[in-house]
Amino acid sequence: MIDLRSDTVTRPTPGMREAMASAEVGDDVFGDDPTVVELEAHVAAMFGHEAALFFPSGTMANQVALQLCVDRGGELLAGADAHVVTYEAGAAAAIGGISTRTWPAVGAALDPEVVAAMIRPSGFPSVPTQALAVEQTHNLGGGGVVPLATLHRLAEVALAASPSGLALHCDGARIWHAHVADRVPLFVYGQLFQTLSVCLSKGLGAPVGSLVVSSRQRIAQARQIRKRIGGGMRQVGVLAAAGRYALDHHVARLAEDHARARRIADTLAPYGVVDPAQVRTNMVLLDLTKTTLDAPTLAARAEQHGVLIAAMLPHLARVVTHLDVDDEDVDQAGTVLGALLAAG
Repeated sequence: MIDLRSDTVTRPTPGMREAMASAEVGDDVFGDDPTVVELEAHVAAMFGHEAALFFPSGTMANQVALQLCVDRGGELLAGADAHVVTYEAGAAAAIGGISTRTWPAVGAALDPEVVAAMIRPSGFPSVPTQALAVEQTHNLGGGGVVPLATLHRLAEVALAASPSGLALHCDGARIWHAHVADRVPLFVYGQLFQTLSVCLSKGLGAPVGSLVVSSRQRIAQARQIRKRIGGGMRQVGVLAAAGRYALDHHVARLAEDHARARRIADTLAPYGVVDPAQVRTNMVLLDLTKTTLDAPTLAARAEQHGVLIAAMLPHLARVVTHLDVDDEDVDQAGTVLGALLAAG
């Protein structure tokens, strides 16, 4: 099968497995797993922050970061199609006691002035806004990259919103893709946000792992919250070693995934389901509203021909390129999907 459902389906490379097998380990709950400690320091430095903390999942990392930014009963503003709102099982409310309000679903094309108009100040009769969250790259925005100028303006909005400013969180699960696509240094992104979550198990190909990046004080608090919700880990250096290997070997090659995604988009453009110019990173969203197929039907038929894709919404399918697919795979997938779209 050619698996294009997500970039989370990758398997560790031989070099990554070797790094995992030879990792020096300790007990991370006590803070003495040397491989984890080194990874955390390395990632914090990449983003120009003081500290970082390793997590078993991106959802846990995001939700702990939000609790660092928003008090129980406080409000978070995010996009209506943001991962922290749509794909994390209501954890902001259920675990963090966070009230969430959203701006319209526009993917990476957010308007900071719209966000600014939504902010509720402290003392307002309703719940005051305490933080803003953005997603880089944007999943339901088709891997779209939020422009650096937009992020700068959003940071200005957050700073001006109250005497102490609002916290700005980045769900940076695929920020590595934005870094490669727009050539924005990671530390430049880091300067804009009080907290970031970054994932090692999506485009970079590690089997597990995300990190929260922030100040030393916030990361100390994050360690307590992580333990409280069951995220304390022991000899986790075997996983941290995979993440470090991914950072050393798999960031620059993301450009190959971007090129392959564009290749699929070019193949499928004649069927009116995608604009290749909108494909910036490793995701291709197929808009099936003008076809006779819905997303589950297309996905089921593609599977019969050896291609796996994701049905995201009733008429929206997603194709994701990654470490485990090559040019031959994407050409075959494009041929299969093109034939299915043509047949209707």
